Amino acid sequence: DKISFTGSREVGGLILRASADTNLKRVDLELGGKNANIIFADADLTAAIPAAVRGAFFNSGQGCTAGSRLLVEARIEDQVIAELCKAAEKLRLGPGLDPGVDLGPLVSSVQLDRVVGIVRRSRDQGAVPALEGGPHPQGVAARGYFYAPTVLSGVRSDMDICHDEVFGPVATVETFTDAAEAVALANATRYGLAAGVWSRDSGRALHVAHSLRAGTVWVNCYFAGDAAAPAGGFKESGIGREHGRDGFESYFEKKTVWVAMESA
Repeated sequence: DKISFTGSREVGGLILRASADTNLKRVDLELGGKNANIIFADADLTAAIPAAVRGAFFNSGQGCTAGSRLLVEARIEDQVIAELCKAAEKLRLGPGLDPGVDLGPLVSSVQLDRVVGIVRRSRDQGAVPALEGGPHPQGVAARGYFYAPTVLSGVRSDMDICHDEVFGPVATVETFTDAAEAVALANATRYGLAAGVWSRDSGRALHVAHSLRAGTVWVNCYFAGDAAAPAGGFKESGIGREHGRDGFESYFEKKTVWVAMESA
């Protein structure tokens, strides 16, 4: 009676069409994301930078809610890029079960080739590698499909990488001048799964959070969560919600029964 699916936008579309063509099964879809992590100039960078590294590179970037798009206020761009690259360079690649490893491999050779292609296309469109990652040298690569953390600067909103989900350890940096521009850039994708906002101005941070078309927004944190809180996407990031009361109710049908009572 129902299908619940987590995966790519493309497969989600196939499932939705199949449901329409058969018996109209109800469908919950948690699909892709192109998630903006917005850093204002007044942010606490000692907290924002480590969280940005985790957000972009956790699980080698293979996560729907990965904070792969860093939107940085222009006047702190150089500082953020320098500190981000310094932290990312320290991440250790290797088999996921080995002690001390930070990043494991990508899921397949096909995915490795896809990430290589997306980064190459971005460079052709004008992006500048602030941290040159790429396929890891032979040795580690012989034991898996490893891709070293990559940071691209000089990224513009018209580039493919601002709209296509990479699913690899690649972070892009775009700049903005004020909150309105940050919101416009963050919302200018077909996705709307998650986002982050970093600012010491709580009023501005909450205003931006409310303005973002994303199902989950973290303020001065990233990847916080609770199973009681609903999670899901706006736009092409999905249909329905997981977790919490909303997640349970999507598995139930509501029925109304009217009973005529005999008059006294």
